[in-house]
Amino acid sequence: MTNRLNVGDQAPELALSSSNGERVNLVNFQGERVIVYFYPKAMTPGCTTEARDFRDSLTELNNAGYKVIGVSPDSVEKLVEFAKQESLTFLLCSDTEKTVLTSWGAYGEKIKDGETVLGVIRSIVVVGNDGKVELAQYDIKPDGAVAALRSALGIL
Repeated sequence: MTNRLNVGDQAPELALSSSNGERVNLVNFQGERVIVYFYPKAMTPGCTTEARDFRDSLTELNNAGYKVIGVSPDSVEKLVEFAKQESLTFLLCSDTEKTVLTSWGAYGEKIKDGETVLGVIRSIVVVGNDGKVELAQYDIKPDGAVAALRSALGIL
């Protein structure tokens, strides 16, 4: 069973290479609120829908004080291509080893097409300016995930 984060937990470290060529560390966002979303594979229909929704909501999220980071097991090169193709201006991070995905509860057993498989669990975790989890959503659907998140955060 995958260990999932709960409200009040200290967010695990996140130290990954990103689509902008820089190393991203959660500690660099200390004092800021961060939305970290985990998705299975860039340039697939569901992941593209979710990324576009974050892109289209980015101004409102940023104005409300949130930074957005997307994490997947894709290579940095694929993430660069995905960001360019979809005009994504928020950070996309590569976790090919799946260590961050696992420590954040976003990798493990899940049900897909009626079978139990090992893979990325589509998730959104909001980290407060104190580094603690403010919201953790797992097994989400890509359609409407960002709208539901905005509602939960009071960003309409």
